[in-house]
Amino acid sequence: MLREGAGELLMCRIIAVTAMMWVAACSFQSTPPEPSFPKAASPADVTQPVRERAAAIAKTMLGTPYTYGGASPAGFDCSGLAHYAYRRAGVVIPRQSTAQRRGSRRVDVKDVAAGDLLFFDTDWKRNHVGISLGGAAFVHAPSSGKRVSLASLDNGYFRDRLIRVGRFGR
Repeated sequence: MLREGAGELLMCRIIAVTAMMWVAACSFQSTPPEPSFPKAASPADVTQPVRERAAAIAKTMLGTPYTYGGASPAGFDCSGLAHYAYRRAGVVIPRQSTAQRRGSRRVDVKDVAAGDLLFFDTDWKRNHVGISLGGAAFVHAPSSGKRVSLASLDNGYFRDRLIRVGRFGR
C-alpha cells in the first residue's frame, strides 16, 4: 500500500516524465525538407511548349471568380492568373502586371503566340494583362464581380487598349 500522499507524488512524476519524453521527441524530429518550387524564369527556361502549357492551364481556369490579389483556383486577379499558369507550367514569372510587362520581351502583335502576355490600359485598370491562346483569343480575369473568361483582340474595346505584347523566353 502507498503512504498517504505518495499516490499523488507518483502521479506527478509520471506526468513530468511523460512531458519530458514529449518535449524530447519533438526536439529530435528532423527538419522537414524545403518545398520544391519552380525556378524563376529566364529566357532559356521559357520555351514555346512552356508558353503553350501556360496558355492551356489558364484556359482550364475559365469560370473562376475574380479576386483582387488572387493567384489560386479559389480566385484570380489578372496578373495572378498569368503568374499561376506559368508557375504550373514550370517557371515563375513576376507576380505583378507591371513587373510582368517589364520582364517580358516585346513582340509585335502580328507575331502573337499562345502564352504571350497581352497588356492593356483599360478603363478599370492601368495595367491589365491577359494570356494569349494564339491569334486574337485570350484568357483574362476581368474585374471584380466577374469570372475568368475568354476575350478577343477582334473586340474593338481590347484592340484599342492593347499597349504591348510580351513574351518570356525565346
